[in-house]
Amino acid sequence: MTGASGAIIGVRLLEALARSDVETHLVVSKWAQQTLEHETDYRIADLRDMADVYYGPSDMGAAVSSGSFVTEAMVIAPCSARSMAAIANGFGEHLVHRAADVILKERRKLVLVVRESPLNEIHLENMLKLARMGVGILPPMPAFYNHPQSVEDIVEHIVARALDQLNVPADFAKRWDGDMKNRTAKIEPIK
Repeated sequence: MTGASGAIIGVRLLEALARSDVETHLVVSKWAQQTLEHETDYRIADLRDMADVYYGPSDMGAAVSSGSFVTEAMVIAPCSARSMAAIANGFGEHLVHRAADVILKERRKLVLVVRESPLNEIHLENMLKLARMGVGILPPMPAFYNHPQSVEDIVEHIVARALDQLNVPADFAKRWDGDMKNRTAKIEPIK
């Protein structure tokens, strides 16, 4: 997790992975911890308890900092534009960046849940550069075909999309089924 808004996405992804048979290794940047504590009731200790292994952001000797430590994939959720730029340009300031660099050099699956809006030319160029390297770029875009009733519904959709990138089942996902029912949604005007 890095310091972009949307810490709950990282929390819910970690919770979903904890219910699967996936072994999780968690790194939370300094700014991600501050954002987590600002946006949610969760603390870093809560996340440590959810993960199989936790590393501090300055632990450059962590297992995930070496390509000889075999992993299947890495997701950064949320991913700040700063972290995306660091990864795109090989500038590893902390363990999240270093671990992503290892994933890239070993040609493993990397997914970035980039939380920034609006996007400027630099953001788009970094996304394109990473996408060309095979990185999954997954901005946390809400879907409305599933008729979300809450922020939690929107977060679950984003988490399900991230899990899809990893081929991890997301049985809670409300998937598009092709049924174009005529539903009259009540949209409240902006006041």
